Amino acid sequence: MKKRVLCFFICVVLAASLIAGCDMDVKNLVSSYDTKKIDKSIIEGNTQFAFDIFKLLNEEDSGKNVFISPLSISSALAMTYNGAGTTTKDGMAKALRYEGIEMEDLNTSFRGLTAYLNSIKDVRLNVANSIWIKEGEEIQQEFLSTNKKVFSAHIEELDFSKADSADKINKWISNATKGKIDKMLEPPIPSDVIMYLINAIYFKGQWREKFNPKMTQTSKFHTEDGRSEDVEMMYRNGKAEFGTVEGNKVVRLPYGKGKIAMYCVLPDEGVKIDDFIKSLNAGKWNVIRNSVSEMEEVILKIPKFKMEYGIKELNESLKALGMEEAFNNSADFSGIGEGVYISSVIHKAVIEVNEEGSEAAGVTVVEMTKSAAPEPMQFIADRPFLFVIADDETGSILFMGKMCDVN
Repeated sequence: MKKRVLCFFICVVLAASLIAGCDMDVKNLVSSYDTKKIDKSIIEGNTQFAFDIFKLLNEEDSGKNVFISPLSISSALAMTYNGAGTTTKDGMAKALRYEGIEMEDLNTSFRGLTAYLNSIKDVRLNVANSIWIKEGEEIQQEFLSTNKKVFSAHIEELDFSKADSADKINKWISNATKGKIDKMLEPPIPSDVIMYLINAIYFKGQWREKFNPKMTQTSKFHTEDGRSEDVEMMYRNGKAEFGTVEGNKVVRLPYGKGKIAMYCVLPDEGVKIDDFIKSLNAGKWNVIRNSVSEMEEVILKIPKFKMEYGIKELNESLKALGMEEAFNNSADFSGIGEGVYISSVIHKAVIEVNEEGSEAAGVTVVEMTKSAAPEPMQFIADRPFLFVIADDETGSILFMGKMCDVN
């Protein structure tokens, strides 16, 4: 089978707290929080940030695969944000879309969102957070205790000068993502690095209505540059949640009991996928998401695929969104320690979609350095399209992707 190159737009807001070495009682966390504890403005901010950073990465990698976990990025940076002050905090708030939101409300919402997502039983949804500190480095205890309480962060000191320190962190990442992502750091760790803040997200869900593998056939996928490539196309015909918005077709594919679903969005004929993505924002996404309703008969064809994106450095994209100060030695992270700034934010995400369902993982590492029976509706994704995995209870976007090329 030919290699398939898939470009996605999957905004993923996954969160559940299985953290290696965490001493928090997760069951108590779940019982203490529900969706009422989640400030809608936080979800709206996370959603807009998801589109903001995805569009910047899409411009950078136009015509290539794009796949991220926005919640992973937001979570890792929200942990870091707890240590920011003055204009550095203002810049991060602008970039992350947290302007006007009190830190206490932000932390309460992240804690509640994590608890809620952790309580979903019909899919595997795990979010793990960790902080790795250079041995002997003095870090503000309030910063560490807040991240342990709010994000259930596993906190560990390591001798970064030892050759196996990067391996230990990579092993934690591999365990947190069930082996889907096994290496983010290359040894040796630079001598000026004092801390890593890491978020890892793992998701596995079965379709509520699976595709019959016997119906999967080799079909053509048409790229925007005029090529046609073979792809294994899954097929289903019958009831489905379908909608249209300004000529763009939308289909919703729920997992398990239906709280979490993948949305596939096929732009109108003649509209290039990159132009469609440029037009997206949180408001338009809500219109798209709310457009679907159950139809009696929909012909559905979607490619099987695997995709890997990254390791991708996010520094320039985050600077463009307004948090440039956080990346230089004038940054104010006094809530963490003196002379601390972000030297790198890196991200990686992987996904597999087949007849059974979907499996995805994302990791973000923040490196801190010191200084009627009409004709059946059709959704035939034989050209570039977008899709989103979202939790419809809170409106959180879990994953986003665009599929634009098949080899």
